[in-house]
Amino acid sequence: MKISSKVFGNNQLIPSLYTCDGENINPPLSFKDVPDQSKSLVLIVDDPDAPMGTFVHWLLWNIDPKKKKIAQNSFPKEAVSGQNDTGGLGYTGPCPPSGVHHYRFRLYALDIKLDLPEGANKQQLLQVISGHIVAEAQLTSRYQR
Repeated sequence: MKISSKVFGNNQLIPSLYTCDGENINPPLSFKDVPDQSKSLVLIVDDPDAPMGTFVHWLLWNIDPKKKKIAQNSFPKEAVSGQNDTGGLGYTGPCPPSGVHHYRFRLYALDIKLDLPEGANKQQLLQVISGHIVAEAQLTSRYQR
């Protein structure tokens, strides 16, 4: 399984449009080679370089496994959004206080559809997907203000 973006490659800089210095909208993402037995997809975007520990930028689950992409500044209608570390729902872009930070776009294919309410946090999400991951992929970007 693979996750990619047409606006940045793996370990490349994410354009400022998708950060707090730009329009703070999600970048376009593409998925391929999702296993046939997948019942849903999960997307976790986080920053492991944040000074107070890993910072969650975006949580989405129950994405249709037949979906091949998430367009720029969009939200898959069937998906459920979790709480990011600003306390809100949806995408919040990179906004590092200093230095270069890495942003992991991690895609998981699951053998179940999740029964998890909107607004759940990353820890709750990780607990319910445990034992149900059939494939995973990661795309990493970087950003410095």
